[in-house]
Amino acid sequence: MHPAGLAAAGTPRQPSKRRVPVSQPGMADPHQLFDDTSSAQSRGYGAQRAPGGLGYPTASASPQAAFLGDPVSNMAMAYGSSLAAQGKELVDKNIDRFIPVTKLKYYFAVDTMYVGKKLGLLFFPYLHQDWEVQYQQDTPVAPRFDVNAPDLYIPAMAFITYVLVAGLALGTQDSPSPHPVLDDTEPILPRPLLTSCPAPTHPLHPGSSRKVLAERFSPDLLGLQASSALAWLTLEVLAILLSLYLVTVNTDLTTIDLVAFLGYKYVGMIGGVLMGLLFGKIGYYLVLGWCCVSIFVFMIRTLRLKILAEAAAEGIPVRGARNQLRMYLTMAVAAAQPLLMYWLTFHLVR
Repeated sequence: MHPAGLAAAGTPRQPSKRRVPVSQPGMADPHQLFDDTSSAQSRGYGAQRAPGGLGYPTASASPQAAFLGDPVSNMAMAYGSSLAAQGKELVDKNIDRFIPVTKLKYYFAVDTMYVGKKLGLLFFPYLHQDWEVQYQQDTPVAPRFDVNAPDLYIPAMAFITYVLVAGLALGTQDSPSPHPVLDDTEPILPRPLLTSCPAPTHPLHPGSSRKVLAERFSPDLLGLQASSALAWLTLEVLAILLSLYLVTVNTDLTTIDLVAFLGYKYVGMIGGVLMGLLFGKIGYYLVLGWCCVSIFVFMIRTLRLKILAEAAAEGIPVRGARNQLRMYLTMAVAAAQPLLMYWLTFHLVR
């Protein structure tokens, strides 16, 4: 045998040293016919899901996007803030021109102690001695510190309560109506064939024994009562302002003060209507009469310090013609309160 063949047969065959191309991390497999796009997508989505932790891809912004996005958002926020500030300033300016919001805060600075004392003063003004309004550095103190100071809390709550009590009073009244509501408590029995009893008559026919009831309350009446009371209050304020202008009274009595003083009469009106519902007309007239006298005394002692005190400070004689006109004006305003209290409540009690 040939030595070369023996050598080849005696020694083991060495593996082939042919080099197999190794694919780089960024290159595709050379034996693959098509590019495997699924692996790239899975690697991409896997890389995006890792930071989030919830399975959603996280938005990665490049430095260029961050550079372009931040200035735009900052400018938008600054522009929106400036517009909001300008709008708020414009609204506040226009509101203060027609409705003095800052002044209204003073008239609602009350507490429970003040409300109790003020209601007692409205019902029993005869026991009160000091009617002067307290001042601190030429500014009247808040109502919660001075029972003589006017407020809008009691008039506002009394006005709303009066409207509700008026609706309650109208709802308890019965009156005939062109569209009657039959009372079914008395059933109609069929007429026996062999009796001489008269047949029951129709409720619209004369001689009917069935009741015809119609409630006077309806939701529209609440608005009617509120608008009527508000119209009378507005008329009062305008008439007093015109009278003060004609009499040339220099006083610190503002329009809001007038609304507050004129709104105190609703407290007595509520008491009169409630007593009328409980005890009838006698209770209504007794309580309303007491409240009318009380509000008359209250208005006299309050307004004379606002109108006549300015005349005394100006050196006008007590028996002068101008001072007499101021006294008559004070008396007229005080006398108008009982008349309006009766006018706005007499139809609520039957």
